[in-house]
Amino acid sequence: DAPLAAASIGQVHSAVLGESAREYGAQPGRQVAIKIQYPGVGDSIDSDINNLATVLKLSGVLPKGLFLEKSLKILGDELKQETDYVREATCQVKMKELLKDDPTFYIPDVIRHLSTKRVLTSYLIHGITVEKILAYDQETRNFVAERMLLLCLRELFEFRFMQTDPNWANFLYDTKNKKIGLLDFGACQSYNKSFTKEYMKVVHGAAVNDAKAVLDGSIKMGFLTGFETQRMQDTHVTAVMILGEPFRAEFNTTNGGYDFGGPMGQSLTTRIQELIPLMLEERLAPPPNESSSLHR
Repeated sequence: DAPLAAASIGQVHSAVLGESAREYGAQPGRQVAIKIQYPGVGDSIDSDINNLATVLKLSGVLPKGLFLEKSLKILGDELKQETDYVREATCQVKMKELLKDDPTFYIPDVIRHLSTKRVLTSYLIHGITVEKILAYDQETRNFVAERMLLLCLRELFEFRFMQTDPNWANFLYDTKNKKIGLLDFGACQSYNKSFTKEYMKVVHGAAVNDAKAVLDGSIKMGFLTGFETQRMQDTHVTAVMILGEPFRAEFNTTNGGYDFGGPMGQSLTTRIQELIPLMLEERLAPPPNESSSLHR
């Protein structure tokens, strides 16, 4: 049968549980989604990363501020985590517990008896991927966007446990019940309290337009060393301030929200991208490891 979905490391197929499901506590007749990993994917990560490093080094066009070796080391470690479906199942169960009292989000149960390190089975859930919400009315779009932003903030600052894969297919909106189903927990990461505490200070600094708080916090967290050129420090702070615009009162619309579809909102990503070349060229140290997954 054709898969329900396919990605770089595997495919998802649907099935229906038979009567024997009772033996391991599952529900006969229920549809399930079975994620099956392609053979050998996990075994080839190190060689693939090494080959990528060789190609990039030979190109001779990499800015020094990319810190290639450390970036690829983090990438390899995260890819290995994503190929471990036992770990993913544990993350899925944990997130389901964290959100058990949330009225909007729901997560399918893992069927452990039918899961291994290379196979993950969960009950099948339905909905439209969230990017299709653009075709719906403003009230629906606002509802989904607000809940998604709140989820992001809760994951980072309350749970300190985040699903860091921003693929739209991982978020399914149930239009009938106004609920959002969450999928794919292979990229979940935990953050220690000291990291999120300092990160909150930087975010708050951007929200209240406090450039000094942003600079001091960025140095304390290791985004900056404190010995960069003034131009580099100013550019870094400017980038963070741009990211903080949606939280600042002066950028709110008359109804109290931020207009991501307006001129400021639509240019937000572009304005950040324009600053990246200078930051990559003049950066003196790699950013904290945690930011690799978080900033996706």
